Amino acid sequence: MFEMLWPLFGVIIGILILLVLIIYFKINTFIALIMTSVVTGILLGMPLDKIIETIETGIGSTLGHIALIFGLGAMLGKLLSDGGGATQIADTLVTKFGQRYVQWAMVIASFIIGVALFFEVGLVLLIPLVFTIAKRMKISQLQIGLPMVTALSVTHGFLPPHPGPVVIAQALHADIGQVLLYGFIVAIPVTLISGPLFVKIAPHLSQSAFHREGDISSLGATRSFKPEELPSFKTSVFTALLPVILMLIATVWQLITGHEKQPTHFIESLVYFVGTAGTAMLIAVLFAIYSMGLHMKRSMSDIMDSVTQAITPIGMMLLIIGGGGAFKQILIDGGVGKTIEYFFVDAHISPLILAWLVAALLRLALGSATVAAISTTGIILPLLETSDVNAALVVLAIGAGSVFCSHVNDAGFWMFREYFGLTIKETFLTWSMVETIISVSGLICVYLLSLFV
Repeated sequence: MFEMLWPLFGVIIGILILLVLIIYFKINTFIALIMTSVVTGILLGMPLDKIIETIETGIGSTLGHIALIFGLGAMLGKLLSDGGGATQIADTLVTKFGQRYVQWAMVIASFIIGVALFFEVGLVLLIPLVFTIAKRMKISQLQIGLPMVTALSVTHGFLPPHPGPVVIAQALHADIGQVLLYGFIVAIPVTLISGPLFVKIAPHLSQSAFHREGDISSLGATRSFKPEELPSFKTSVFTALLPVILMLIATVWQLITGHEKQPTHFIESLVYFVGTAGTAMLIAVLFAIYSMGLHMKRSMSDIMDSVTQAITPIGMMLLIIGGGGAFKQILIDGGVGKTIEYFFVDAHISPLILAWLVAALLRLALGSATVAAISTTGIILPLLETSDVNAALVVLAIGAGSVFCSHVNDAGFWMFREYFGLTIKETFLTWSMVETIISVSGLICVYLLSLFV
C-alpha cells in the first residue's frame, strides 16, 4: 500500500518545495519549477539520467504547441490596443448603454476585449477607463471594476487563445474548437452570475470597499485617441473576434457533417485548415496589421514596433508555462497518474469534479492559474483514458478549478488591491470572492453541459 501511496506523497513534498522556493526564498518561478521537477523526479524514483530528458520533453511538448498561438495572441492584443480598437469597443458600448446599464456595457466590452487580450494587458488597458467613467457618473469604481475583472478572468480561464485552455487542450488531446464552443456556452452565464449579479450583493459583504478611491499612477500616462484616430466599432469588434469566428466555423462544420477525424473534400480541408488555432491566429494578426494599422494611416515601422513590444513582456511567461509543462511531464513519467487511476477508477466521482478539485487545490497552493492547470493534466491524464467523458469539458473543468479563490500568493490579488486602494480583507471579500464564484459556477455549468454532450 505504501508503494502505491508514495507517488502522492512525492507530489505533496514537491509542491511544498515549490512553495518554499517561491514564497520564502523568492526564487524566480521558472527556476523554482525546474528545481522542483528535478527533486520530484528523484522522489518518484525516476532514473537520474532520465530526469532532465523528461524535463526537456515536457518543456518542448508544451511550448511547441502554445508558443505560436501565445505569441500571435499577444501581437493581436497589442495591435488592437495600440490601434485604438479596444478603446473604441469600450467607449462605444458605454455610450450606447448609458449610466443605468453601464455595468453591463463594461462586462460586454471587457468580454470582447478579453478574448483578444491576456488578463494583465486587458486590466491595465481598461482600468483607466473604469476610473474615468466612475468619476464622470459619480459612482463607485468597484461597481464598474468588478464586472470588468470578472469578464477578463472568465475569458482567461475558459477560452482559447489564452494559454491555460490551449495548454490543457493540447495535453488532453481535446479539440480546441470544441473547447472554444463549449467555453462560450459556459463563459456567458458564469460572467453574468459573477459580474453584474454579484455586484448587487458585494456592497453588503464589504461596504467600505465601495467607498475607496483607487490609484493608477503606477500605470503612467495612458494613451488617448482623438475620434478621428479610432477605427470603427464594427471593425474593432471583428478584429478582436476574428480568430474565434474562424475556429467556431470549423467546429460547427465538423459537428454538422460528423467528419471530425478527417475532411472528405477540398472545401472541407480548407475550412479545417483556416479554423486551426494557429492558422486562425495568423490570419487575425495579418488582418489586424491592416485594420488597426495601415487602414488607420500608421506606418509599417510603427505597426511592427507594436508587434515587437507585444513579445517582450511574454518571454518569462512562456518560460514559466514551459516549466509547468516540465513538472507535468515528471508527474506523468513518475507514475503519479497511475496512482490516481488506481484509487479513483472504481470510485463514483465524476472525472470533471476530480479535475476541478485537483486544479483548485493546486491553485490555492501555487497561486498561478496557468501552472495549476498544467500540473493538473499530469495528474489526471491516465484516469481520462479509462473514462468516456468529453475531453473538451475536462479542459473547462480544469480551467474553472484553476481560477479558484485567488489570494495572497497570486499576482492578480495584489494588482487588484493596489489599483482599487483596498485593504487585504476588502480584497478577499471582493476579488477573491469573484474568483471563487467564477470557479464554482463554472464547474456547475460544465457539469450541466456534460449531461447533454
